[in-house]
Amino acid sequence: MSAKSTSGPGGSKQPASAATNLIAGGGAGMMEALVCHPLDTIKVRMQLSRRARAPGVKKLGFIGTGSQIIKRETPLGLYKGLGAVLTGIVPKMAIRFTSYEWYKQALARGDGTVSGQATFLAGLAAGVTEAVAVVTPMEVVKIRLQAQHHSMADPLDVPKYRNAAHALYTVVREEGAGALYRGVSLTALRQGTNQAANFTAYSELRAWLQRYQGTTDLPSYQTSCIGLISGAMGPFCNAPIDTIKTRLQKTPAAPGSSAVSRIVAITSDMWKAEGYRSFYKGITPRVMRVAPGQAVTFTVYEYLKGVLERKREVLPGGQYEE
Repeated sequence: MSAKSTSGPGGSKQPASAATNLIAGGGAGMMEALVCHPLDTIKVRMQLSRRARAPGVKKLGFIGTGSQIIKRETPLGLYKGLGAVLTGIVPKMAIRFTSYEWYKQALARGDGTVSGQATFLAGLAAGVTEAVAVVTPMEVVKIRLQAQHHSMADPLDVPKYRNAAHALYTVVREEGAGALYRGVSLTALRQGTNQAANFTAYSELRAWLQRYQGTTDLPSYQTSCIGLISGAMGPFCNAPIDTIKTRLQKTPAAPGSSAVSRIVAITSDMWKAEGYRSFYKGITPRVMRVAPGQAVTFTVYEYLKGVLERKREVLPGGQYEE
C-alpha cells in the first residue's frame, strides 16, 4: 500500500473532510493504541515510582518494570487503561487532524501555501484543542487504572477501579467532574508541544522526500520512517511536563489546594527526594511508545485517507474524476 498525499498533514490541496478524518484518524488511533499501549503502562509505572537514589536501592529500567508487571499482574496488566484509551482515541484523532487542517488553512498565505511557522502553530493549536476536548479526561481515567498494582490473576485481589467506565464513575462521584480535568494545563502544554514538533517534522520530511523523488505518492515504509522520526521529537522536548502531569493526575487533590500549588509541590518533592533524573523517568518506554505510535498513526491515516478520497472521487459512471 502507498500513502497518497492529496491532502492531510503534509498536503497542499484541499484538506480531508471531517468524515475522512474521523474514519482514517480513528482507525489509525485504534491501531496505534493496540500496538503500543503496553509501553505506555510501563512508562506510567516508571513515572510513578519513587525509588530514590539511596545506596542499595535497586533501580528498575523499562525491561525490569515490564517484567515485574507481568510477574505480579499477568501480561494483561500491561493493558490496564486500554478501554479508556480506545474510548477516546476516535474523537481524539478526528479532532487532531481536523483541527490541524483548519488551523493550517487559517494560517495559510494568500496564495494558499503554508510556511513552516504556520505548520508549527497549527500543530501547537491542534494539540491544545485535543488536550482540552478529549485527552485530559481520558488520561486521568487511564492513569488511575494503570497505577493499580493488583493482580489480574487473583479474583480476590479486587481493585478500586474495575474498568474505564467504573473508574470514570468513581472519580466523578468521589471527587467531582472537575477531577477529570486535573492537569489540563500540563496536558495541553504537552500535547501542544508534541503536535507542534510532530506535524512540523513530518511535513518537512515528507515535502523533502516528495521533492527528492519527484512524486507526491510515498510508499508506506517511507511514511512509517518519517512518522517514527517526527514522533520522537515531542518526548525529548517535554518529558518533565509529562512526568509531573502523571503524578498530578494519579491522586485526588487535597482540599483547598490549587493546581499551581500542587504542581509546585510535586516538582519540589521530585527534585529534593529523587533528583533531576526523576523528571525523565519513563523516557525510554515513552519514546519507544510515541515514536512507533506516530509511525503507525501516520501510515494507517495516510492509507485510509487515500482509500476514502479515491472512493469519494468516483463518479456515478464508475470513472475516477481527474
